[in-house]
Amino acid sequence: MNYKNLLLDINEHVALLTLNRPDKLNALNHDTLIELQHAFESIKDDENVFVVIITGSGEKAFVAGADISEINKLNMLDGKKFAEFGQSVFSMIEKFDKPVIAAVNGFALGGGCELALSCHLRLASENAKFGQPEVNLGIIPGYGGTQRLTRLINSGRAAEMILTADLIDSSEALRIGLVNKVFPSSELQSKAFEMALKITSKGQQAIRLALKAIKVVDEVSLNEGQNFEATLFALCCGTEDFKEGTQAFLEKRKASFTNK
Repeated sequence: MNYKNLLLDINEHVALLTLNRPDKLNALNHDTLIELQHAFESIKDDENVFVVIITGSGEKAFVAGADISEINKLNMLDGKKFAEFGQSVFSMIEKFDKPVIAAVNGFALGGGCELALSCHLRLASENAKFGQPEVNLGIIPGYGGTQRLTRLINSGRAAEMILTADLIDSSEALRIGLVNKVFPSSELQSKAFEMALKITSKGQQAIRLALKAIKVVDEVSLNEGQNFEATLFALCCGTEDFKEGTQAFLEKRKASFTNK
């Protein structure tokens, strides 16, 4: 598939996926969501890709929301379908079995903030701004924002962001746990790639099983989660990577993982 609104580059087991509508501040329209869905489906089947980075083109925006010209035409029936499709794409990213890093290089508003929330790790530039300003348009977040934001930070802080539509800067996003790290704009992409490379250097069987364990936290009890963790731990013990990793540690050398 030839992408109109995305750029996809794969290097050193890292897929860099760039939202590429700079004239629209990378706003998410329906076509872009379809391309995003297809890109992740193709990356999932690519054995050469271990980690994915999502960012936006230009210096102003990661994704400055959904395309308002499309939202403006919605009725109640179409609105449900609109929200459900966006949710399905972002859920696919959240459930992706390879780590996904959001490199937020500017405005991450509405659907852009929701896209970042669906990623496993979030890095931000110093000029990044986050917000769920949908109530300014007479609507609410529809791509999972009310759910993921509330789970990631506390419910009161999430309610404040959603109900006031106020934006927060990257330092506040870091303080409340919305992002993992903040970097100067000129360093963001290199730092995201540096983190991705660190992850690619580990045993990928363990990385993927760790993601599985992390993802069930909001869905099961502590006891169920620990049982699931023990099962996945046992699966790790049956891998070649486990044997290599532990033997390398005992021999005081760097592990050479085969990801098997």
